[in-house]
Amino acid sequence: MIELQDVSKAFGSKEILRGINLRVESGESMVIIGGSGTGKSVMLKCVLGLIHPDSGTILLDGEDVEEAERDPFLAKFGMLFQGGALFDSLTVWQNVAFRLLRGSLKRPTEEARAIAIEKLRRVGLTADVADQFPAELSGGMQKRVGLARAIAAEPEVIFFDEPTTGLDPIMAGVINELIREIVVEMGATAMTITHDMTSVRAIADKVAMLHNGKIRWTGPIAQMDDAEDPYLSQFIRGSAEGPIEAVR
Repeated sequence: MIELQDVSKAFGSKEILRGINLRVESGESMVIIGGSGTGKSVMLKCVLGLIHPDSGTILLDGEDVEEAERDPFLAKFGMLFQGGALFDSLTVWQNVAFRLLRGSLKRPTEEARAIAIEKLRRVGLTADVADQFPAELSGGMQKRVGLARAIAAEPEVIFFDEPTTGLDPIMAGVINELIREIVVEMGATAMTITHDMTSVRAIADKVAMLHNGKIRWTGPIAQMDDAEDPYLSQFIRGSAEGPIEAVR
């Protein structure tokens, strides 16, 4: 579904991506791990066409991202943002139905509202929150609303950017379980950015370790703990000792 071929990106003299090669199969849940500033978010933005790589090719279902018509291309994606990114001035259901109320995916208002309420129920929220505003909800509820929005338009690909940031361990576990269930139910292809190893183990089919702009290791989650790559081993152990320098 997604293939990056020798993708590089620099901002001025700072190289962020240095020849990335990665393949994500249709229906697969790929989790990208790595420390802050290693290029994970830049890579996702390149896949979405929000940032143009300096070299290399990115394919979505065999089509070059750079040549794709924007509206139909973006309609294939859903995204759960790290900070929720809900619109304060819109009610919960309007946030969930945001894409269904405008553009090429536009539906009649009542239909969009009904879909939003259905998706809210799917993530464990009752219909009575639909007319509330994001500020009236807890952090965990806001994250569920963001997840409902990500799946509202039935996307083929879903991106999850640090999906459990700011949540307590119990709520993080709930969100991880919801993500796994929904991705499997929808048959969607998923790419997740996270440094939370609990999330990795809960939602990944495959894992890719990104460090210093390069993929250090990629493989099935079942092989991760036994992998011999020193960068991967240090990261999953959370050790200060190893080839990844800790910022002091």
